[in-house]
Amino acid sequence: MTPRLRPDNNLPVFNESGVVLCQNDSVSDIHPICLSRRKSNQKQAKPRAENQFFRMNNLSISEICCLFCCPPCPSKIASKLAFLPPEPTYSLMCDDSGSRWTLHLSERADWQYSARERDAIECFMTRTSRGNRIACMFVRCAPSARYTLLFSHGNAVDLGQMSSFYIGLGSRINCNVFSYDYSGYGASSGKPSEKNLYADVDAAWQALRSRYGIRPENVIVYGQSIGTVPSVDLASRYESAAVILHSPLTSGMRVAFPDTKKTYCFDAFPNIDKIAKVTSPVLLIHGTEDEIIDFSHGLALYERCQRPAEPLWVEGAGHNDVELYGQNYYNNKRW
Repeated sequence: MTPRLRPDNNLPVFNESGVVLCQNDSVSDIHPICLSRRKSNQKQAKPRAENQFFRMNNLSISEICCLFCCPPCPSKIASKLAFLPPEPTYSLMCDDSGSRWTLHLSERADWQYSARERDAIECFMTRTSRGNRIACMFVRCAPSARYTLLFSHGNAVDLGQMSSFYIGLGSRINCNVFSYDYSGYGASSGKPSEKNLYADVDAAWQALRSRYGIRPENVIVYGQSIGTVPSVDLASRYESAAVILHSPLTSGMRVAFPDTKKTYCFDAFPNIDKIAKVTSPVLLIHGTEDEIIDFSHGLALYERCQRPAEPLWVEGAGHNDVELYGQNYYNNKRW
């Protein structure tokens, strides 16, 4: 059985105070907007499943053989470990003109709003440089918003599952949200891979600029977990208003083998080598007790940044339970 990356499981719900939450079977998590310290008496949630991507020492001999020999290609190995696309929670239907797409959400998408809010979501397909067609979503939460988030989500969700969260996020911080599904996720064609990640985010960036006329200085590049990989790659080549990296990894080898000190030619997702090329301000968010991607990854990336903002290190928080609030985020002096 091929070992898999533990799902992020960031399915959006909301509490009575209107705070955006992310819910899984064992813990309710507040999705990152701005820092708040966890309550000292809150019990650390135990992961539902062992994350083999980040716990290579626990692999059986048969799992290691399957991982590294079928086929013995670094990019294929990375794909096996890092991507866990869910069963699609939405579909896109095109009209007769071929220019307008309609979003249909399944029950698994857990939509939290009315049809009126759904009308604020525009979806379409665009083609990447590698020939895949990826689904894109633009959530116009605030028509007069200055900034638009280019959001790269985690490894085990799709646009359908994230749609409610994007509505809540944009409404709380007066910001529009643009997101996309990686190749092999949701309605996107192809298969997830490292090369496709970079082509996917490039296509999303170009679509955001050409279709909506949004200038780079009004785009905030946001990546979470595996989403920090395309975000750092994009930000290393294009300047934007800012970059936000939530629970980032330095590289695949450094996550799987923590004692790794250098980047090998076969290492996947080398954020640690690309972050120094990012000229935009970078905000790093990381829980000090992250059980999936160790806190040391956030520290290492922070030390390599050209223009680091004051980081948000959340004491006691894990990978999916960083507690943050909304409105104070963009006014924070860290920027």
